Amino acid sequence: MVPGMNHCSGGPGTDNFDMLAALESWVERGVAPARIVAAHLTDGKADRTRPLCPYPQVAAYTGSGSTDEAANFVCRAPRS
Repeated sequence: MVPGMNHCSGGPGTDNFDMLAALESWVERGVAPARIVAAHLTDGKADRTRPLCPYPQVAAYTGSGSTDEAANFVCRAPRS
């Protein structure tokens, strides 16, 4: 699931990502993605990126840097 993404695309979430490349790598080379970087586009330009994490992990902000850049997030187990 992609947080903030509407049913198939759109919405305030990061709904632009290359799932095909990740699936090809997983199926053809046996390398499951640790995360997939997704973007939110406004007028065709990325204004926010976030990692999409394998379930049940979630993207967690590291506490420094812009909250609009995926590089400032890590995938981790959700806190209960």
